[in-house]
Amino acid sequence: MRKVSKLSEVARLAGVAPITASRAIRGAGYVSAETRERIMAAAAQLNYTPDPLARRMRGDRSRLLGVFVNNYGPVVLHEIIRALSTHARAQGYDLLLFNAERFDSPDRMATCDLLGKLCDGLMVVMPGADDRFLDAIERQQVASVVICFDARPLAVPVVAAENRLGARVAVTHLLELGHRRIAYIAGNPGTGQSAERERGYVDALQAAGITPDPALVVNGAFVQPGGYAATEQLLALPVPPTAIFAANDEMAFGAIDAINSRGLKVPHDISVIGFDDIPTASCVFPKLTTMHQPFDAIAAYAVREVVGMIAGQTTGPARIAFPAKLTVRDSTGPAPQAEATPTTPRRPARARRVPVS
Repeated sequence: MRKVSKLSEVARLAGVAPITASRAIRGAGYVSAETRERIMAAAAQLNYTPDPLARRMRGDRSRLLGVFVNNYGPVVLHEIIRALSTHARAQGYDLLLFNAERFDSPDRMATCDLLGKLCDGLMVVMPGADDRFLDAIERQQVASVVICFDARPLAVPVVAAENRLGARVAVTHLLELGHRRIAYIAGNPGTGQSAERERGYVDALQAAGITPDPALVVNGAFVQPGGYAATEQLLALPVPPTAIFAANDEMAFGAIDAINSRGLKVPHDISVIGFDDIPTASCVFPKLTTMHQPFDAIAAYAVREVVGMIAGQTTGPARIAFPAKLTVRDSTGPAPQAEATPTTPRRPARARRVPVS
């Protein structure tokens, strides 16, 4: 095992006092160019690496922002973290990514505490509502921001999309196309976003004078296979829907696959709309109509907020919600003719085969 050199050894080799060696390596305080060069050469010779945690305990900044992610996996997280990285670097910070199923389990809290001390600030992405780590950052008044969370009020800033209003816009789009029997594929309840999108779904139906049908709400767990299974369940109903609103794009992709597997066509037989507008949404067939989340604006605000707190700015428990924008592509179209009136729902027709002459 390689011996870990100490700062005192670097100072001794360079022929300077330890405080002078510290100033040169930290880049803080005056050290002549000649002396700095000698100290850096000694540090390289001894393979000396500063202890970032020790520097933090002295009050130095690490220039690191911790990004705590609940179950890294969904494509939407890739887009959020990509945008966070871009804006953090623009502010002179790097990201330290920590992924866990929960942050409050006994074997994770120690890691959270260590990383929290190492980083200048934290950005917690899509945490579960019952994760007690949220209580910890509220109590400790850590420079932190919570991203894409809609489950309950927090005493730290929260930045997210306008989930309820965005969902209402999505369902209103389907209603304007003549659909009346519209299903909702929900996601996991942890972050509260699926519940908010379901409220928007109900808002739109009730505004159109339609009583929501509980049989048309099925959970797809925010994953593509879940969207497929949920759609299979919806298509097996005595009166299936003619349109599906999925709480994220990945479940919408699964819905389209399930519809195609039945010999039906999107949007001729069933329309599908998603939420997020991940890059793949414009590449699938048919291209997905969806609600565009402004990931770049969300990330820019989150980074700016946490960097401001690091600099000493006072920030209250505000919730900033960015509007989601309807992006119409090819997966939504007019309802089948018999569906145009609320009183005559119909089973989607199977795709007709054209006889070969």
